[in-house]
Amino acid sequence: MAQNKNALIRYKTIDKCLQNKYRQWTLEDLIEACSQALYEYEGKETPVSKRTIQLDLQMMRSEKLGYNAPIEVYDKKYYHYAEEDFSITDIPLTETDINVLTETVSMLKQFKDFSLFHDVSDILQRLEDKIYAEKSHTQPVIHLDKNENLKGLHFLDEIYQAIVKKVVLVISYKSFKSKEAQELTFHPFLLKEFNNRWFLVGRTKASQPITNLALDRIEKIDYDFNLPFLEEEFNAENYYKNIVGVTVNQGLYPMIIELWIDQMNAPYVITKPLHQSQRIIETYEDGSILVHLFLIPNYELERLLLGFGNGLEVIKPKNLRRRMLRIIEKTYERYQPKEEE
Repeated sequence: MAQNKNALIRYKTIDKCLQNKYRQWTLEDLIEACSQALYEYEGKETPVSKRTIQLDLQMMRSEKLGYNAPIEVYDKKYYHYAEEDFSITDIPLTETDINVLTETVSMLKQFKDFSLFHDVSDILQRLEDKIYAEKSHTQPVIHLDKNENLKGLHFLDEIYQAIVKKVVLVISYKSFKSKEAQELTFHPFLLKEFNNRWFLVGRTKASQPITNLALDRIEKIDYDFNLPFLEEEFNAENYYKNIVGVTVNQGLYPMIIELWIDQMNAPYVITKPLHQSQRIIETYEDGSILVHLFLIPNYELERLLLGFGNGLEVIKPKNLRRRMLRIIEKTYERYQPKEEE
C-alpha cells in the first residue's frame, strides 16, 4: 500500500477518534487505533511509531492539507478537538477547489485505456460525486481533443505492460501500403502520442533501426517469452529532439530550415513556435517574419508547413523548397476543372 494512502487512513482514524467525546484519547490510544485500522485495510500488521502519530497530528493542525484541525492537549495527556462537531471530512471546497478538481478529473479520464486508470477510477468517481454535491451542473472549461473511435486504443495497456516488464511482442501489423498483414517480432521501448494517434516505438532486432508502428494498424498482439529483450538505454527526448512528429528519417542530420511567415500568421508562430529550435531571424516592416528551425525534414513537417497555405514560404534548404513546390503544383492540378465538367 502506498505511503500516502497509509497516511490518509491514519488521518481519518485520528479524526474519528477525536470526534468521540465519550472517551479520552492518549497518544498511545491513537497509535493503537491507527495500527488496528491499517491492519483492517491491509490484512497484515503495520507497526505505527509514536513519532509517526505525532507528525500526523502536526500535519492535521497545519494548513498544508487544508485541515487546520483544532487539536488540543488537555491535562498534558489527552487529545481532543477544541471545536465541537469538527471533522476533517466536513471541510467545504472553495470555488477554486471545485474548478481545479473538475478539470483534473476530466483530464485524468482521458487515460482510461490504461490499467493505471482502473486503480484510480473509484477515486475519480467519488471526486465527481463530491464535486456534484458541492456545485451541480458545472460545465468543464477545459476540453482535450481525443478521437474515441480511433482503432488500436485497446492495445494501449497491453503494450504499456510489455514495455514495463520488458517482454518481446509478436505483432500482426498491416501498414497502409501493404495488402496483407505481416508478423513482426518487436522489442517495445516507448508509447508516443502525436496528433491524436498513438505509436509504438522500438526495434524488430538489434541490427535494425528504431522504428514506430501506428496502433491503429495493429491487428493482433502475442508474446515471445523465449526471446531475450533488447536492453537499450532509449532516450525519447534526445531521439525526437530534432523532428516534428514521430518519423525519424535514418541517416539524415538536422539542418537549418528557413521560413518566411506572412503578417497574418506571424503572431501565431511567435506565440506558438513550430518547434523548440525556432529562432526569429528578422521582422519586416509589414509584420511578416523570417524564422529558422533546426530539424530533420520529414512527412509530419511537410504537413505542418503546407497547413499554412500561402501564408508561409520555404526559403531553404533548396531540396525541401522544391519538394513543397511539387506538392503545391500537384494540388493545383487536382483542383483544375475536369473535362466532363
